Amino acid sequence: ILDGPNQYFCERCKKKCDARKGLRFLHFPYLLTLQLKRFDFDYTTMHRIKLNDRMTFPEELDMSIFIDVEDEKSPQTESCTDSGAENEGSCHSDQMSNDFSNDDGVDEGICLESNSAAERISKVGSEKNSLLYELFSVMVHSGSAAGGHYYACIKSFSDDQWYSFNDQHVSKITQEDIKKTYGGSSGSRGYYSSAFASSTNAYMLIYRLKDPARNAKFLEAHEYPDHIKQLVQKERELEEQEKKQREIERNTCKIKLFCMHPTKQIMMENKLEVHKDRTLKEAVEIAYKLMDLEEAVPLDCCRLVKYDEFHDYLERSYEGEEDTPMGLLLGGVKSTYMFDLLLETRRPDQIFQCYKPGEVMVKVHVVDLKAESVAPPISVRAYLNQTVSEFKQLISKATHLPAETMRVVLERCYNDLRLLNVSSKTLKAEGFFRSNKVFIESSESLDHHVAYTDSHLWKLLDRHANTIKLYVSLPEQSPGSQFRRSIYQKPSGDSGNLDEASERVKGPVGNMKSVEAILEESTEKLKSLSLQQQQEGDNGDSSKSTEASDFENIESPSNEIDSSASAENRELENQIQISDPENLQSEERSDSDVNNDRSTSSVDSDILSSSHSSDTLCNVDNAPIPLANGLDSHSITSSRRSKANQGKKETWDTAEEDSGTDSEYDESGKSRGEAQYMYFKSEPYTADEGSGEGQKWLMVHVDKRITLSAFKQHLEPFVGVPSSHFKVFRVYASNQEFESVRLNETLSSFSDDNKITIRLGRALKKGEYRVKVYQLLVNEPEPCKFLLDAVFAKGMTVRQSKEELLPQLREQCGLDLTTDRFRLRKKTWKNPGTVFLDYHIYEEDINISSNWEVFLEILDGVEKMKSMSQLAVLSRRWRPSEMKLDSFQEVVLESSSVEELKEKLSEVSGIPLENIEFAKGRGTFPCDISILEIHQDLDWNPKVSTLNVWPLYICDDGAVIFYRDKTEELMELTDEQRNELMKKESSRLQKTGHRVTYSPRKEKALKIYLDGAPNKDLTQD
Repeated sequence: ILDGPNQYFCERCKKKCDARKGLRFLHFPYLLTLQLKRFDFDYTTMHRIKLNDRMTFPEELDMSIFIDVEDEKSPQTESCTDSGAENEGSCHSDQMSNDFSNDDGVDEGICLESNSAAERISKVGSEKNSLLYELFSVMVHSGSAAGGHYYACIKSFSDDQWYSFNDQHVSKITQEDIKKTYGGSSGSRGYYSSAFASSTNAYMLIYRLKDPARNAKFLEAHEYPDHIKQLVQKERELEEQEKKQREIERNTCKIKLFCMHPTKQIMMENKLEVHKDRTLKEAVEIAYKLMDLEEAVPLDCCRLVKYDEFHDYLERSYEGEEDTPMGLLLGGVKSTYMFDLLLETRRPDQIFQCYKPGEVMVKVHVVDLKAESVAPPISVRAYLNQTVSEFKQLISKATHLPAETMRVVLERCYNDLRLLNVSSKTLKAEGFFRSNKVFIESSESLDHHVAYTDSHLWKLLDRHANTIKLYVSLPEQSPGSQFRRSIYQKPSGDSGNLDEASERVKGPVGNMKSVEAILEESTEKLKSLSLQQQQEGDNGDSSKSTEASDFENIESPSNEIDSSASAENRELENQIQISDPENLQSEERSDSDVNNDRSTSSVDSDILSSSHSSDTLCNVDNAPIPLANGLDSHSITSSRRSKANQGKKETWDTAEEDSGTDSEYDESGKSRGEAQYMYFKSEPYTADEGSGEGQKWLMVHVDKRITLSAFKQHLEPFVGVPSSHFKVFRVYASNQEFESVRLNETLSSFSDDNKITIRLGRALKKGEYRVKVYQLLVNEPEPCKFLLDAVFAKGMTVRQSKEELLPQLREQCGLDLTTDRFRLRKKTWKNPGTVFLDYHIYEEDINISSNWEVFLEILDGVEKMKSMSQLAVLSRRWRPSEMKLDSFQEVVLESSSVEELKEKLSEVSGIPLENIEFAKGRGTFPCDISILEIHQDLDWNPKVSTLNVWPLYICDDGAVIFYRDKTEELMELTDEQRNELMKKESSRLQKTGHRVTYSPRKEKALKIYLDGAPNKDLTQD
């Protein structure tokens, strides 16, 4: 009741009246759905919660008590829909009743009945006693407000049986199960009973009106239409098939299957799925077809054996068990197996070997010391309790080699070669496991009497274990480099040279034979000097083998080498430079020209082309691989070391120190470790299609312990330029290339079949960095333009780097400058940064890193930046009356004072100081912004006194400052002018990704005056 001060204002009476406010049910639906408000929001914890309190509900629900027939017949029922007044005389006269007589009084809910109001009133009176509902469905929620599971309990009207529909499971339940969905706890737990209540409870109830005339009789199964019967039958058949399939899946063994293809010689992998009741013979047929071996080998030449793929170990074979079910052989159906299966094949003239449980597999490689080759493996089965002597007898039978002179070497792990010289020890004591690799040698050479680690056998095996195969892509040769490459050819004419005919340059480029003769003579002299010193140093050392082999250690000449050799080298260098007027026409050519004071002469690299004789190392295809016999990778750089000892501490084969790359030599130029020859052999290789037409490749077999520096030296004869003039890139997956610059690191991170790309270009020295130089064009549409790649060194001043850039800029970019005509400055993405002063030193005053980027900015006049305390900003004037932005002008400040900035801007623009307003540009340089937005979108005239505080944060050179005259009015534009200007701005800013968001319907900003209205006529707005 709304009365007294709570009276309701009646719109018709135009006064406050007493009223009743509430909810009235006019009628109820046939299906009544009641939702129990189990979910709520706790404003204390600010979390959604679920109310698990006990809530009972009847099986039958009488709703007649909620309908009053007298109320239905009263005029108030047909009056206004919001509330009825208590005073009929004032608010509900006959006229009012007539006005509302056409309103059916039904709320905006769903009503399926089309009866009129009069019919419904009479119907309510007759059916008041028949509003009895029966419960037939309960929706249940199990869980919390954060999540849970829903299922339904539904009653069958045919037999009044309740069923639980829980996902795909349907089961009968009782009335007691329905009562369990009331919620709450089983016992009394006091005030906090809801906290201990069950989380499974009803949250929605569905009742049906008990009306025999309306309660439809449900169809029986035999009464279904034919198309429904067919659909049900299909569903049942499909369900039966799925059931059978699940049964088959539960009885299917799934195991990894491997097979070495007999013709392709590649290990194939697949998954074998076989029913547990299938026999081993049937499983072999399935695996035979699965591996697609029909055209490769007959079925009777295949069998399945137990296999350990991780250790490459054949555990056992299944002789005589062809009719045994696979479930028994595999130990039942399991989700995963601790072993695999191998489909083993044989030739028709071979027989399968019996593999017994408990045996270990040994792969035996026969070593030939004379040919210096390692044969492919032969598989031998042995027991761990066998002695080494018994094991030698076993190998002797398999290899037909005498056991008396046999040496057996076990490779327990990488680079761990152990000689089995105690005949009485068992294989288990020697470290044998499931799968093993041994090398045997049974010759009667003197190598048996040499200490094992000094023997020829150990050196050969050591080389074999560390040799990898690499594919090297060589750069295309320009005419200038073709001539130089001909100089680098091996004097002996080794077959490893690529396309000798194409490497000879015809034409008036000098006397070719005389140059090659000089090179041969110089090389032979250095070789003889090296050999002479080695013989002198090796006197009295009887522990080393007298046999000449690839492992002879040729030391470098010492500093006492006759100076005539150096003089002859210098003379030879001059002859080569005169004969070769076209040096490398590569991109980095000028880098080496301007760094001659730190570079090594070309003759030093020419001497690297020493001859190689061929030895052999076995490959996987059973064919002997010719090995290369040559000089020590360190000793062949003797001329470089001599020069280093003459006062130059830097050598060409150093690299950037601070990027993790150290030189192979110490500051005196001496090798940091004992010189040791590393195996290197190359031969031409034809790459697959798609690798580039005309691209030349090398297949290189190399000891992966070789340093990158020595590896590059070996590649010099094939590239045709000194190793300081080409770069090595390692090719990763997806053809991604990364440069390898750490010259002292070995190739241990490389593996077989890795690819390497060689590119011409100057290699880095110690403490040097490759730098990309871009030109800064502040008033051009594209302000960042790439110029060239340069090399800066640690300890170099900015002025020195500018001097070295001058010839490169002249030759490569056509820029004829002087050191005072341009500056270098920091580049961060596209933003210009700190201005580098001429006296700054890299690494001391300027941090430098790999792949660094700098801006080169051409000056209009004298350099204004003199000290680091100054601040250079780029200013740009905005002219609102002309809707135009002026060009950039640099302003150099002595401090970070806002007042000084305004003074400088006033000087360059002529705007009175008190009228200067400025704003900082947004985004990356050049901070483009639409002229339709600049006037209102920027933060003009910030209330700060210094530039290095919020919101400016201008602490470095290169910041963009817009400024304007605050007395200058904004140009009034017509709609046509504005649209035309917006099109132009959109086109201009499209390249920078800036969007023009101006809209002519943009609302004006709301102005709030706290100290009274402004002194103007407000009606003007």
